[in-house]
Amino acid sequence: MGTDNGNVSQEFLLLGFPGSLALQLSLFMLFLVMYILTVSGNVAILMLVSTSHQLHTPMYFLLSNLSFLEIWYTTAAVPKALAILLGRSQTISFTGRLLQMYLVFSLGCTEYFLLAAMAYDRYLAVCCPLHYGAIMSSLLSAQLALGSWVCGFLAIAVPTALLSGLSFCGPHAINHFFCDIAPWIALACTSTQAVELVAFVIAFVVVLSSCLITLISYIFIISTILRIPSASSRSKAFSTCSSHLTVVFIWYGSTIFLHVHTSVKDALDLTKAVHILNTVVTPVLNPFIYTLRNKEVRETLLKKWKTK
Repeated sequence: MGTDNGNVSQEFLLLGFPGSLALQLSLFMLFLVMYILTVSGNVAILMLVSTSHQLHTPMYFLLSNLSFLEIWYTTAAVPKALAILLGRSQTISFTGRLLQMYLVFSLGCTEYFLLAAMAYDRYLAVCCPLHYGAIMSSLLSAQLALGSWVCGFLAIAVPTALLSGLSFCGPHAINHFFCDIAPWIALACTSTQAVELVAFVIAFVVVLSSCLITLISYIFIISTILRIPSASSRSKAFSTCSSHLTVVFIWYGSTIFLHVHTSVKDALDLTKAVHILNTVVTPVLNPFIYTLRNKEVRETLLKKWKTK
């Protein structure tokens, strides 16, 4: 990356959530509780899948990848936000800022691809049940997971390199609780057209490609379920997809606004508000959704609980 010595030595001030002490403490407690629930919930899913033989399937292997991702996705943003809310560490170096931005957005892109891979897995399970075991092998599920991680981290490499070459002048105050791309560009005193264009194109491609895979998969899934004559069989088939579909709706609903827009210098406060949902609230919901809405996971948890 083409960082010069001037940029590397710069420090930036993360404003977080300006307001009264009561507001700061309230947000600190909210973020802390959400973070603890996110980490503990997703660690619980990882342990449950790894120790339960009946969950050693491609679906739960991909779910384990999603849980592992959620732990690091929220860890990349929330601990720094907690320090800011306590007033302990509002400054961040240029290198730290670049690294945090790269991790948050790489993990975000990886989640898009993982959700698309999980949608494809559900398509095979519902639409091709007789051939599911032969097609969705352990090797293919591992390839889908690895491809999601590699594509997610490669996608953000170019905009990160371009951002590292920008020059910054004036007050180095960032109107955010972590290093988002939008306030970064707003502080630049050199042309940001290339960065904005590349970021928009990559976001558009990542969101559109993963959305199309997910949408097409669920079109086939729903059409297959509707052709099942028995109501109980239809309910059972849909129950295998309901958890994933709920997570998809929450994730896309909270992130499409953040990534698909042509101007990043407007609506920074609104972007910050939506990022709270994206980085703090959404990761904590996934473990509960897969626990409460998934019969197989519930039954496995009950068996584990009874054996203690």
